[in-house]
Amino acid sequence: MPRSAPRRCSRPDLAAPLIWQSGIVPETQSLQPTFVSFPRGALSGQGEVVLVDREAGVVVTDATPFHPVDHTWPDQPGDSGVLSVGGDRVVVTEAVMAALGDDGAFAVGTDIPVKRGADGWTWLVAHRIEGDIPASVTVGATAVLEVDAARRGGLSRGHTACHLASLALDAALADLWHKETGVDPLGNPDFEGRANQTSFIHADGSVDEYRLGKSLRKAGFDSAGFAESLQARQDRINELLAGWVAAGGESRIDVEGPSITDRRTWRSVLPGGEVGFLCGGTHVRSLQAFASITVALDLSDPQLLVMTTSVTPA
Repeated sequence: MPRSAPRRCSRPDLAAPLIWQSGIVPETQSLQPTFVSFPRGALSGQGEVVLVDREAGVVVTDATPFHPVDHTWPDQPGDSGVLSVGGDRVVVTEAVMAALGDDGAFAVGTDIPVKRGADGWTWLVAHRIEGDIPASVTVGATAVLEVDAARRGGLSRGHTACHLASLALDAALADLWHKETGVDPLGNPDFEGRANQTSFIHADGSVDEYRLGKSLRKAGFDSAGFAESLQARQDRINELLAGWVAAGGESRIDVEGPSITDRRTWRSVLPGGEVGFLCGGTHVRSLQAFASITVALDLSDPQLLVMTTSVTPA
């Protein structure tokens, strides 16, 4: 579906209310990228309201604990929860990315026409509001932000498990490569990086799809040998995951700065060494959060591997 064009703001009289509404922003307002506290595990916080778009049903604060869904790689859904101003409490259905262009264009979610971090745009976290936005929610007001902790916990376990499963998959398929290729953080051929085409994280699990086409075979991967040994590969993945969970290593997010555009890296300590991926999502703080992680491999379509990862919380 084509994206709608970003709306552009007109310049009203400065006596107008300091609210972004239907594409209008005061001349004097200058936004900075949203500061985020979810990388350190925050579930609550305060922020000053800096933008309200009643037409789009979103509120932006200068700081937030909410993790937003990425508009270009929407693997992890955004956080939900509650936003309060004074005595008014509204439900946040999902946090999403938003962007304000230097030319006045404002876009939310999948309507953003560029990748996160592109020059000429200020990057923001928008909170989608259920129903009408109360009159008290206006620019300059202090908002109290509370994330749904149970949902965050399930998504964090699902995201960490997704990364671990991808590493175990790479390790289990390592002997099927007959040409040199790039390697993953554990030094195994990077099947994940070459073949993954979609990833969807949900509470306590994930579903990943891998394309097993001609380009992968030309790169040196033995797709036929994989199909013939599918059950053994699945068993090896689950064996590795069981060992990693039993080791109970650290899991963390390293950040280069406080804003939504600063690079974040997930890292975990495994028996084979510390691993890390650039990652914008949320994660558990220790593999002790898991009782088990298991995967199921489906190759019903010989051109498409589907890996379903399931978590049993500790």
